[in-house]
Parts: sequence; C-alpha cells; structure tokens
Amino acid sequence: MSTASPAYFEIIYFIAAGTTPEAVAQFRPSPEAQHRVAELIDGEHAGRLSAEEKSELDYCLELEHILRMAKGRARQILTRGR
Repeated sequence: MSTASPAYFEIIYFIAAGTTPEAVAQFRPSPEAQHRVAELIDGEHAGRLSAEEKSELDYCLELEHILRMAKGRARQILTRGR
C-alpha cells in the first residue's frame, strides 16, 4: 500500500503507544481519517476504486473490525473487571 491511509496508521500508532481500557473504549479516528474511509467507501459504491484503493479500504475495514472487538472487550473489562 503506497498511499498512506490516515485511519490505518492512526490505529496502529494508537495501539503501539500503549493504552488503557478507557482509552480503547473512547478511541475515535480523526475527522481526516474518517473522511478518507468515507471517500473510499463512496468510490467502491460508484465502482471507481483502483486496485490500490481497494486494498487500502480492505485494510481499513479489517482494522475497524479489530478495533470494534477491542472496544467491546475494553468495555467488558471496565464494567466487570477482567
């Protein structure tokens, strides 16, 4: 992926920096990252994504899935304690 996706890298940097269950539960990508993903989704619906953009979107969607799972687990930890 030669075009850097802000959403992709924001999530990676967030995880790599170390975090807490509270921070995971509250994490939101920047408006720029949200905009980029929205552009990619719109492009996919319109059938005008390049192979590179499709790959970028696939990576972002995989990371979104992982983040949703992590947020769910973080909320469990916060409410039940482990």
